[in-house]
Amino acid sequence: MHLGILQCGPVPPEVAATYGSYSDMFQRLLGGRGWRFSTWSVMDMAFPENVDAADAWLVTGSRYGVYEDHAFIPPLEDFIRAAWAAKRPMVGICFGHQAIAQALGGTVVKAPSGWNVGRQVYQVDGAGPLALTAWHQDQVIALPAGATVIARNDACPIAGFTMGQTILTLQPHPELGTDVARDYILLRFDYPEYPPGIMSAAERSYDLPLDTGATAAFIADFLTTACATTPATPVTLSTGM
Repeated sequence: MHLGILQCGPVPPEVAATYGSYSDMFQRLLGGRGWRFSTWSVMDMAFPENVDAADAWLVTGSRYGVYEDHAFIPPLEDFIRAAWAAKRPMVGICFGHQAIAQALGGTVVKAPSGWNVGRQVYQVDGAGPLALTAWHQDQVIALPAGATVIARNDACPIAGFTMGQTILTLQPHPELGTDVARDYILLRFDYPEYPPGIMSAAERSYDLPLDTGATAAFIADFLTTACATTPATPVTLSTGM
């Protein structure tokens, strides 16, 4: 399989120096399966020529909000809609989860409940309870037509969804393992945007393990099955990219 990674945001230089970009993290997470990976930095307006440039797609996280005015978001949404129409398998993580929802008719807002940061446990259909890193304030509050919720917890009722046989999304970050998550927390420990005590609690949450391996297998199984069972449909991508 050739997996195209659409990189939607930068990793802080202090973290990237050790762990690399989001694309690097996902390649480590999903590596060892004989897959080929290619990366397009869509945050820098570098897009694939068309949705057939890879067998399947992964839309990464980002520090940006999908409802914000950034030049790359409208063409990213065009690409998501074209991939969906072409039946190209696609996974969205955090910002990617939200971008897919918004592009296909769902609603994303800054949640009144505030930040979710640290290790959290999600009930995931077909995978059981999975402990993963959360780092978000925005949430999907309304699904696109035809989507089905497949992951949830009390803090985030729509923490993942599927559409047909080709779309899978997750709000949490399986690519952020314990070490990288703790480094993020230390880097942002005193940022005033986070409520008092939230970073201390998040750092302590990593005394318990994460289910990154099980989640990687869940994502890989979905993509493998989708590529094997869903014939691609030719679609013209007209985004001006």
